[in-house]
Amino acid sequence: MLAIMKSPDSMIQSPKPAKADRLAAFIEVFKLRVAVLAEPHTRGPVLLLAGEDGEAGARVVFRLHGASALPADVRVAAHVDFDNDTNPLMSAMPEEISVPLKESLALEATAKAFLSEAIESRCGRSAALNRLAEVLMLMVLRSAIDTGAQKPGLLAGLAHPALHRALVSIHEAPSRQWTVDDLADRTAMSRSAFMSAFRATVGMTPMAYLSSWRLTLARRHLAAGEAVKLTARRAGFGSAAAFSRAFSRAYGHAPAELKRAAAA
Repeated sequence: MLAIMKSPDSMIQSPKPAKADRLAAFIEVFKLRVAVLAEPHTRGPVLLLAGEDGEAGARVVFRLHGASALPADVRVAAHVDFDNDTNPLMSAMPEEISVPLKESLALEATAKAFLSEAIESRCGRSAALNRLAEVLMLMVLRSAIDTGAQKPGLLAGLAHPALHRALVSIHEAPSRQWTVDDLADRTAMSRSAFMSAFRATVGMTPMAYLSSWRLTLARRHLAAGEAVKLTARRAGFGSAAAFSRAFSRAYGHAPAELKRAAAA
């Protein structure tokens, strides 16, 4: 176990409350895979390291759907697979994010290590490149969440200083029988203010988002071959019948059909 030692001054000061980890649930549920491409192509999603090391224009670029052409100063390109078709975080990502390496020391140091591995032929080069590319992608996701979004949606909600705590609560405990009051308490907002802010920022009601997240998880359980009743219980639905109705409304077919397709 890694112990983080505090300086005497920091031990005297009152500790700041821990910030909710807005990425943890997505990393746990969806598998992030970033693979460096032997030959750069324009199919997305792609992660690009562009610009000369140390220059003001050096940056990490994420493109959701690729492009007709890559920037001329691209040094390394990698394909990003974060369960793109089923992950709501990927669906919420903007078409392009460009993060200057100078934005943080950690980003700059990781990019330098990444480029060093790309240039030199060392033992374990491929594995090291892919792991470092995953770290770079996580940093890009952090930047996207911190920046938020102009339009209502998941990124805007995760960037909100109070609402993100309700979203993280839903993500981390989807089977809990949440009420609007419970979630409002997590944000330290009144019920009416929470409902209004959530709808305006995320684009739907808290209960609608809760149901959507539960169904997203349920699809993954069913695709893995889990029984419908067990999936309904794990997802937080009161009964298999209620789960089947909600699933059919959302996806146009019964959950049993997905389970049969997965088995086949």
